[in-house]
Amino acid sequence: MIVLGIESSCDETACAIVNEKRQILGHSVLSQQEHIAFGGVVPEIAARAHLEHIDEIIEATVKKANISLEEVDAIAAASGPGLIGGVVVGVMAAKALALALNKPFVAVNHLEGHALCARLSNDVQYPYLLLLVSGGHCQILIVKDVGEYERLGTTIDDAAGEAFDKVAKMLGLGYPGGPMIEKRAAVGNETRFSLPRPLIGSPDCNLSFSGLKTAVRKLIESYSPDGTLEHANIPSQDIDDICACFQYAATDCLVRKLKRAISIFKQKYPLGKDLVVSGGVAANTYLRTALQNLAQQTELIFSAPPIRFCTDNGVMIAWAGLERFEKGYINELDFKPRPRWPLDENAPKAAGAGGVKA
Repeated sequence: MIVLGIESSCDETACAIVNEKRQILGHSVLSQQEHIAFGGVVPEIAARAHLEHIDEIIEATVKKANISLEEVDAIAAASGPGLIGGVVVGVMAAKALALALNKPFVAVNHLEGHALCARLSNDVQYPYLLLLVSGGHCQILIVKDVGEYERLGTTIDDAAGEAFDKVAKMLGLGYPGGPMIEKRAAVGNETRFSLPRPLIGSPDCNLSFSGLKTAVRKLIESYSPDGTLEHANIPSQDIDDICACFQYAATDCLVRKLKRAISIFKQKYPLGKDLVVSGGVAANTYLRTALQNLAQQTELIFSAPPIRFCTDNGVMIAWAGLERFEKGYINELDFKPRPRWPLDENAPKAAGAGGVKA
């Protein structure tokens, strides 16, 4: 079985082709550079860039796979959640291919792409515990099967990746901020500044990063003669230390709440053995090391997608599309892209797996 997947939910235009043997036959991704000047993604610019490049990305992927489009068994696309303009571009491209080739169309929840991606590269078995951390999402879930999720906790304000980007912006480190924070933190002192751990005293698995971000802002403003971010004059070593302390605090919050989630997971599924992290923030090696240690302490097997497949990519959409197609999840061509699509909301299953109606 061969599935082509398209991803366009934010600022990566991507496509990939995978098969049931867990082989990546071809993949291409274009990370938009137009947003750097704005310090964040501009939705209108992103949508136009997707529209401009999606055809060439699909063509490049098919060429790398060295197959014809007729050999593809299904066409999948990230159909939400995300910036709706970009999502529409990817979905319409996928529908056009499905119609022209008379192939099934599979609408993939972008978050499910992240959630299942580790199964492509690792022997991860259902059910497993998942920490999904990205620029727009931060959730702890039990993944029971394709399309079956139980959310144990989520952020009540900022996502972890969003906090990384905003702290980097306040420090003048550029966009995207996560890699820059990690780079500067590697040579910083993570115990120099005392930063809060919001919600760690609550008995649930929910997370919060707004207060941590605000604490960093106040720390940065303390370097300014007039108490403003714009006039803060921070020595280079102090920037390194602030990055290290922020990264340490954010990771500590995630690990502590995940430890509680592990207890719940083991009570519900005593035979469950896998702890998975996915999403853009999962590319952070400091976080991966902390989660690896947590898995060892709690006798779980730690897994994560390869770092290059943590950020948005077509591989995760193609693989999730393949898993959904194998289960009989297909969609009609009148499926409407969804700017919001909770992962723990069960999607309706199609009546059959023979194909979509043109």
